[in-house]
Amino acid sequence: MSIGDETGTDYSTMRGRNYPSIRQFTVFLENRVGQLREVVRRFEGSKVRIVALSIVDSAECAFVRFLLSHPEQGREILERAGLPLIESDLIGVELPDDPQPLLKICTALLQAEVNIIQAYPLLLRPHGKPAVAIMVDNIEMAMETLAARDFTMITEGDLSSDEHDE
Repeated sequence: MSIGDETGTDYSTMRGRNYPSIRQFTVFLENRVGQLREVVRRFEGSKVRIVALSIVDSAECAFVRFLLSHPEQGREILERAGLPLIESDLIGVELPDDPQPLLKICTALLQAEVNIIQAYPLLLRPHGKPAVAIMVDNIEMAMETLAARDFTMITEGDLSSDEHDE
């Protein structure tokens, strides 16, 4: 899509509320008993909920990846805690009604030559259906490909809704 092209989708900004990606926060932790609890506990008393979680662990350290219901407030909480933080864009995709829904997603992305780097399930069901968060090597191509094949994308607004079936 070129600048001035009126046929494209209108996204206010890349990180604006209308952009159909979701932010992942990766936190580096020492691999010690209680470290994850201390991070999770920081959200207590706030409206921020953890809607997806992935942990990559080694003997010395762990990378904890979060998707949060309210990413702006969540980032502030993590930054105030002084935690090393990396922010990335992922795609949230509702799993289609199919015996092999992941196969359909993987096939669509393979046909577009988009590589999946990370994937993990959401802990909630934004539209009453299961969904996954995926990191890809070409987010724009992946979103365009999945949308063209009628997959339902999950946005940050869907994660903060109080109306999901958890």
